[in-house]
Amino acid sequence: MAIVRKSSIKNYDILSGFSWHVPGVSGMFGLFLWLLAGGLLGNVLSLLLMFTVPGFSTSSLMAIAYVLLFIPAMLASRYISNQNLMSGKAGYALDNNNFSPYSGGLIALLCMIATIACQMVADPVTTLLPPMPEQLKKILESAVSGDSKIISFITTCIFAPFFEEWLCRGMVLRGLLHYRRRPGSEPMRPIWAIVISAAFFALIHLNPWQAIPAFLLGMLFGYVYYRTGSLKLTMLMHFTNNAFATLLSSIDSTKEVESILDLLPAWAVCCCVVVAIPIIVCFVKLLSKTEMSAPEGNFEELKIDDSI
Repeated sequence: MAIVRKSSIKNYDILSGFSWHVPGVSGMFGLFLWLLAGGLLGNVLSLLLMFTVPGFSTSSLMAIAYVLLFIPAMLASRYISNQNLMSGKAGYALDNNNFSPYSGGLIALLCMIATIACQMVADPVTTLLPPMPEQLKKILESAVSGDSKIISFITTCIFAPFFEEWLCRGMVLRGLLHYRRRPGSEPMRPIWAIVISAAFFALIHLNPWQAIPAFLLGMLFGYVYYRTGSLKLTMLMHFTNNAFATLLSSIDSTKEVESILDLLPAWAVCCCVVVAIPIIVCFVKLLSKTEMSAPEGNFEELKIDDSI
């Protein structure tokens, strides 16, 4: 447990400012409502810019709307965190580096490999769904390969990993892992916290074609966060997944591909899945050997003491 002064809190450190907001189940629903408010705000502002300011690209409008989606939730969380900080409540750091007995570099590399393996497993599952509506397909395609590839890359591969991991792992999962139905009761079991946060991650994508892979990836991201406490790792994994999709969409021969089944014959896809599943299992077993500081996960507890 770290003992810190109020005066030593770094206001410019984005992540540390949320350490004292540890939302439970009700807090998770509160964050979702703030997310809806942000979505409304982003859409309204995008429409205003579209009709009043000539020259705005579609990619720019989508980037603005995406960032505004998270702003109300972040402001509300920061306010609650500051209130809890002033009242002397304990907090839990959003980002930690509990990789022992492994090195951070090794864990990062294995996380990237496991992410690609998980995507290989999730992708064929989405082919069981009905065809994606054309309007939705166009929206998703513009998100990764819009009229400005640089802005699309920033939105998909920088903004999305940062904001979504802050919300789904840093706030929701961290809060659920420390959630108690009443003072003194046992915390929520980690498996349920990971499942619920993965379901939340799937829900915010608002369509089943993204929600199914998001849920499977969210389970993997959640386990990594539980075992290491590192938000940097889950952001890296999220970046790896999104960058892989962006890369495929930027290549002429693969930009129209909707599934790995459009690239490879069924037998080759089956081989990929057969190889990917043991990779994920081995990764999970390897990560299970990391040293745990508490049953609730590897999160540094923060206590305020102005006397030091």
